[in-house]
Amino acid sequence: MVLDRLKQVASHVTGQTAPPHPFDPLSEVEIEKAVGIIRKDHSDVFFNAVTLWEPRKKEMMAWLANPEQNARPARKADVVCIAPGSKVYDGVVDLDEERIVSWAQTEGVQPLITMEDLQIVESVVRKDPKVIEQCGIIGIPPEDMYKVHCDPWTIGYDERFGTGVRLQQALMYYRPHVDDNQYTYPLDFCPIFNADKQEIIHIDIPKVRRPLNKAPPNNYHATSIEAEGGFRQDLKPINITQPEGVSFKMDGRIIDWQKWKFHIGFNYKEGLVLSNISFNDKGNERPIFWRISLAEMVVPYGNPEHPHQRKHAFDLGEYGGGYMTNSLSLGCDCKGAIHYMDAAFVNRAGQAQTIKNAICIHEEDAGILFKHTDFRDDACTVTRARKLIISQIFTAANYEYCVYWIFHQDGTIQLEIKLTGILNTYPMNDGEDLEGYGTEVYPGVNAHNHQHLFCMRIDPNIDGPNNTVFVADAARGAGEVGSKENYYGNAFYCKKTKLETQATGTSDYDGNTSRTWEMCNTSKLNPYSKKPVSYKLVSREVPPLLPKENSLVWKRAGFARHAIHVTKYNDDQIHPAGRHVPQTSGEPSQGLPAWLSAEPDASIADTDIVLWHTFGITHFPAPEDFPVMPAEPFSLLLRPRNFFTRNPCLDVPPSYCSVPSGVRQGNSLVDRISRLAFDGGNEGDKGEAKACCAK
Repeated sequence: MVLDRLKQVASHVTGQTAPPHPFDPLSEVEIEKAVGIIRKDHSDVFFNAVTLWEPRKKEMMAWLANPEQNARPARKADVVCIAPGSKVYDGVVDLDEERIVSWAQTEGVQPLITMEDLQIVESVVRKDPKVIEQCGIIGIPPEDMYKVHCDPWTIGYDERFGTGVRLQQALMYYRPHVDDNQYTYPLDFCPIFNADKQEIIHIDIPKVRRPLNKAPPNNYHATSIEAEGGFRQDLKPINITQPEGVSFKMDGRIIDWQKWKFHIGFNYKEGLVLSNISFNDKGNERPIFWRISLAEMVVPYGNPEHPHQRKHAFDLGEYGGGYMTNSLSLGCDCKGAIHYMDAAFVNRAGQAQTIKNAICIHEEDAGILFKHTDFRDDACTVTRARKLIISQIFTAANYEYCVYWIFHQDGTIQLEIKLTGILNTYPMNDGEDLEGYGTEVYPGVNAHNHQHLFCMRIDPNIDGPNNTVFVADAARGAGEVGSKENYYGNAFYCKKTKLETQATGTSDYDGNTSRTWEMCNTSKLNPYSKKPVSYKLVSREVPPLLPKENSLVWKRAGFARHAIHVTKYNDDQIHPAGRHVPQTSGEPSQGLPAWLSAEPDASIADTDIVLWHTFGITHFPAPEDFPVMPAEPFSLLLRPRNFFTRNPCLDVPPSYCSVPSGVRQGNSLVDRISRLAFDGGNEGDKGEAKACCAK
């Protein structure tokens, strides 16, 4: 019966008959099966995570190359459990053989904080006598404790408490009315919560007290806006339709769109994971990336006052980008024909739970793909672009992160991230000098300076797994003005520096040289340029980590010390800040720094490698960001260079094409907007077409 149900659920989740694709996330039934196997030998544990233990790369590549002859990778679950006393256990369960493959207590770590962990804290805080006392000191009477709220964060690291006990810090707020924005009323003290005993063990109280803010509410919901004059009345509807359906095909979780083909995975930490990405080049399905994902991020805040040094959230490693994902059925920024995917996770008790519509897949018009008009005779070709977007949105306490993986018809992959939500706020006294570390965004509301630094894990597979990374810089040619080799002084070229070993495989961004990074297959040359086939990382939003060397953040977020790290591939190296991030001290630094120091001389040239890229923004808040932030976008590109022999999207049907001989090609003037440019109505359509043909 269990096996039959497993087959049925696998078919529902993936669209395929069982067994599921080896990259597919675990289904609800598989999660509960793993829990049952663990429970037989370990009945006293709570579950922090049950996720897919991804097949080893060599094994998976062999199966994909010949699924008829080579063994299908086993379905295994990667398990994290917590026992009384904050004991942490890591394990692997073989679901096919129904047995525990490995199980061990991991000393000196704490796993991520789940949504269940976060929701417990607020009720405990409201009942704690010492918290009630502190609320009274700053102006909140005991009968108003139901109006007190908190954003529970992991404590990060605090040398007073160490790593042996699972702790959270509660960032405190007050909400005068149930519909008010509590971030207008931050409180000045910070309770510390023991998750094992579920009690407040300490309260950090500032030397200078800041009473409860008395400013009127500053809200953004509809009722408030209506009361302040209402919404704009000059917006006309924009309708986006695809009457013939979408242009992509789904086979389970494998998508096929405009010559692109890849697998869409999802897990509790990284969220979206895209694997085995290929491009059909005139019938040749060429591999490009084996696996890409957002692997980690850190948000360091810039106020040196204690305890704000603890405010540097690793939103993926400490909370989980998958766990915090929104159900997009509650409101999605996607318009048009949408394909959704769900995501299944485990709860503390070991039950499987599903976030409906965690992933959104849709197409959008992307403006001009290419165009040229010949000034001699007005011959013109214009082709409009289409893009495919795979997206998720997750909420980390006050912030929303909108993540869009965008595939373009010219072979480009774009990652776009939009930041929105609400600023993290702290109270301030009238006339208080913020010393430049924050901004008063509303009377009595201080928003601290901070950064959002993301780490992207890129596993290149450029026409095969053996790749090399080159740093590409625009450089002036040798020789002074008047010299033989550069007489006019105008020479410049692309200087490429090969990254050879893990110890030397780091690089920082340089806007002066328009720096990019090329992932190349040096064994395969483009027949025209005679240069290696490659994909170029173009990323210009690359601020340095601003906390100083040897600071707490610098030690804990070693991945953010450089824009680029390159490592030799290792199946177990997925999380650049370490597998378990909460309460790490950074001594020694986990993740990337540990891997590099373990094998500094390991070659990263012409071998299976991983490129880690840290990028993001530095945010100096302003009143325009409050009470809710307009979405701030930034993006990076993975672009083909010397990969194709010509523009790979010439076969996309043009919107309009005419040539000097007068022969019109393609679908001329297919949209209504183009027609309006000529005479504005159906009566002119024939005349308009004649005019275009005459050209």
